Amino acid sequence: MTVAVRTVGVRKAFSGHEVLKGIDLEVSYGEVLCILGPSGSGKSTLLRCINHLEMPDSGYAWVDGQIIGYELRGKALHELPVRRLRAQQSQLGMVFQHFNLFAHRTVIGNVIEGPMLVRGQTREAATKRGMELLDMVGMAAKAEAWPSQLSGGQKQRVAIARALAMEPRVMLFDEPTSALDPELVGEVLEVMKRLAAAGTTMIVVTHEIGFAREVADRVVVMIDGEIREAGPAAQVLANPSDPRVRTFLGRVLA
Repeated sequence: MTVAVRTVGVRKAFSGHEVLKGIDLEVSYGEVLCILGPSGSGKSTLLRCINHLEMPDSGYAWVDGQIIGYELRGKALHELPVRRLRAQQSQLGMVFQHFNLFAHRTVIGNVIEGPMLVRGQTREAATKRGMELLDMVGMAAKAEAWPSQLSGGQKQRVAIARALAMEPRVMLFDEPTSALDPELVGEVLEVMKRLAAAGTTMIVVTHEIGFAREVADRVVVMIDGEIREAGPAAQVLANPSDPRVRTFLGRVLA
């Protein structure tokens, strides 16, 4: 099996406004896919539907051989109970725009909470692995610090370590640098580049065209809830065929 993530006909509307208009997408294991597009194009909603933080109105997301949030009985899909859904979601590491660290936990406490509660790891085992991950993202020296004592870039690196601690099959990044001061963006992108180089399967919603050009295997451009262009990063970014994509990229690159 080479397909890590597949979405089939995913639609989602809020208050009658259709945000996703039937998204079909595939991501292979080891692939880095960057999703670009103007604000309001449905990029983050698609990511949230993939990990079932938002329930699609129709269609489904298929991850690591399973339909997320449902099981097939006969010819009908039935919602999974919460415990089984959480087990599925643990296969997807999610890094949010605004970090979402637990303010009442130290850095290492944030990283070990999920492995202990969801995977049943001992504190000793979770802490050992947690320190390895913090070292990987350059945050081991801050293990006993509180989130309030960290810069935005440091918080985001801890958030990445926390997601990796669950040993996910796929990493999802929802505009991970958009809330950061410009001088802090590079330290987070450097961690993501190392993950990509190590073969981590990644879906990245981003405005960082340079990162997409350098790291992505493929780029998808979404406009008005639809995929308007998809293909190898170099091809899409240098010579898009869709006129609206050309206009969008022209504005961003300008």
